[in-house]
Amino acid sequence: MDYEVIIGLEVHAQVLTQTKLFCSCSAAFGATPNSHTCPVCLGLPGVLPVLNKQAVNLALRAGLALHCEIQNKSIWARKNYFYPDLPKGYQITQYEFPIALRGYLDIAVDGKEKTIGITRIHMEEDAGKSLHEHGDARYSHVDLNRAGTPLVEIVSEPDMRSAAEAGEYLRQLRAILQYCDVCDGNMEEGSLRCDVNISLRPIGQKEFGTKVELKNINSFKFIEKAIEYEIERQKGSLAAGETIVQETRGWNSTKNITESQRTKESAHDYRYFPDPDLVPLIVDSAWIETTQKNMPELPKARLQRFISQYQIPEYDAQVLTTEKALAHYFEEAVSKAHHPKKVSNWIMTELLRELKEANLEVAKSPIKAPQLARLVTLIEEGTISGKIGKTVFEAMFETGKDPDTIIKEQNLVQVSDTGAIETIIDKVIAANPGQLAQYKSGKDKLFGFFVGQVMKEMKGQGNPGVVNDLLKKKLST
Repeated sequence: MDYEVIIGLEVHAQVLTQTKLFCSCSAAFGATPNSHTCPVCLGLPGVLPVLNKQAVNLALRAGLALHCEIQNKSIWARKNYFYPDLPKGYQITQYEFPIALRGYLDIAVDGKEKTIGITRIHMEEDAGKSLHEHGDARYSHVDLNRAGTPLVEIVSEPDMRSAAEAGEYLRQLRAILQYCDVCDGNMEEGSLRCDVNISLRPIGQKEFGTKVELKNINSFKFIEKAIEYEIERQKGSLAAGETIVQETRGWNSTKNITESQRTKESAHDYRYFPDPDLVPLIVDSAWIETTQKNMPELPKARLQRFISQYQIPEYDAQVLTTEKALAHYFEEAVSKAHHPKKVSNWIMTELLRELKEANLEVAKSPIKAPQLARLVTLIEEGTISGKIGKTVFEAMFETGKDPDTIIKEQNLVQVSDTGAIETIIDKVIAANPGQLAQYKSGKDKLFGFFVGQVMKEMKGQGNPGVVNDLLKKKLST
């Protein structure tokens, strides 16, 4: 039997506030365990939460960027469950009345465009984190620094039909959140986490099959691999006449399989009810309008601007706008080098390759944007050749030094002196009488041989234009 795959994503994004959602503790990542805590986020008796307005501002920005209807009134709820990293025994979230509803996000896979509906965006606080690699290996440990940090949960409609669509949706969503300064999108640090709901149904059937949730996967590659595995697992189970169980499964990246974690809870298992300590959140039209006026440039708008302003191909613009930091890097380099296409080529062919091999984000590149701009300028001015430029680039990436310093240290300045070049050309012609005779008899392709020999003698430092011009004159006499 042929099956249709049904996929929906629930994305938790930590919003970029300095403090937590209901207290003044720092929301910064990476501090000593349990150092960013207070009676409120520790859930001690008698404390009262106070809402962080900036978190609301950022949630509104996310809602508007995703074409949602902002709700003038949303209500805080308590979601009750008992995990070691949830000190209060409940999570403050929004349930029946979230801050935003009915949005959408456009994606393109294999050249085909598709609109993915967004059911809702709601605000909530994060839980702490269970640690298994610290202290006594017989025990789990709990770090509550993350407890209470503000999140937006973005719930899609079940509109995706493949791992590729889910991956592209998540990439586009991450880019939008980064461009809006809502979330840094760092999946390794857990500031962007994704749960995948996946089910299968026979082709033509209207009712959804039983869904399985894949929980807290922290990379695009693993999300796509987990979905592909889970599709095949469910197909195999259905073919064997087995019943799909509604459950939560995790991705084991070592074995490349999904593994059962627990039976999936339903809403009534959480015993949601309105939080008695928090009044409804009222967002008036003026607040929404102010947020809309102050919206930053989004990825699609920046892509179109790159094409029109810098006259670069659409493909280049797509690559350069995939991440906000990369788009900033390009614009900073172009502002100093004034050769947009040349800068684009160096970023796309050299820089991104080196960053990938070194497993580095562009923000941590050893070559800063002004340094790359200077390298492009030196090549365009004829100080060094493009070939030497690659040698300089490699040294820049290794050392972080400026191109001028490397050129001076390694004596790589391009030679344009006609006298010096003529001397080398005469030497090469004298050393290759056979090739000279063949060239003069009509074998024009040997011109490349002579160019190569001259450049070899000059260790790649000869000005290619000058070498070509002088060589043509010498060979024609």
